[in-house]
Amino acid sequence: MALDGCGLVCKYILFIFNLIFAVVGFAFLGLGLWLRFSDNTRAIFEIEALNSSAFVLAVTVLIALGSVMLIVVVFGDYGACNEKRCALQVFSALLSILALAEVVVGVLAYSSRDEVEASIVEFYSSMYALYLTNGDPVIAVTLLFIHNTLHCCGVTGVPVLELAKKTCPKPDGFFEHLIMPNCPGIIADVFNSKAPLVMGIFVGTGALLITALVCTIILLKQIKRGQREITAYYSTVY
Repeated sequence: MALDGCGLVCKYILFIFNLIFAVVGFAFLGLGLWLRFSDNTRAIFEIEALNSSAFVLAVTVLIALGSVMLIVVVFGDYGACNEKRCALQVFSALLSILALAEVVVGVLAYSSRDEVEASIVEFYSSMYALYLTNGDPVIAVTLLFIHNTLHCCGVTGVPVLELAKKTCPKPDGFFEHLIMPNCPGIIADVFNSKAPLVMGIFVGTGALLITALVCTIILLKQIKRGQREITAYYSTVY
């Protein structure tokens, strides 16, 4: 079905959006499933007393979020590539829910930043302890990502003493060879001094979802208009 310039731009924007969403969704789901069913971490989920721990909750959120993102991608790609109105309508509904959830979660995270900070520090500490216990390669990659993103080094921040030194980033200067920021402190600092930035990330992600939603609506209107033109043409011919 022929689309005008705006429709084509929206179609390609949705394709790129879904590609990014798919990569992130697979990463979340893969990490969550690994942490849930790995021999090194499975026992945590079998202990009833730990069912409400930050680690268990975080893994559950990763699996759920990754699954939802992939479901959204399926509807989005199918609807945009094949110009199917029904799939795009489901996609737009899911985007609306996700955008609203992003904004709500951002506001709640900002208003309850002390509790969120404590939960994330607890999650990090659990990952750190698991890595020291069994050296799981996936947990090592996760710690490596966290350490490089926050530019911190384990729970001590002292490379000479740090047991997870292999996952620490390269020191920026001479003094960082002696001591680097420790990750629990950096995480706490992020939520204390940069809480508005954290909320902004959530709101910004919500805005990105709304942009995709607008493109979906434009594409839906153009597909509907094209279908009407085809119907009118065949009605005239026959």
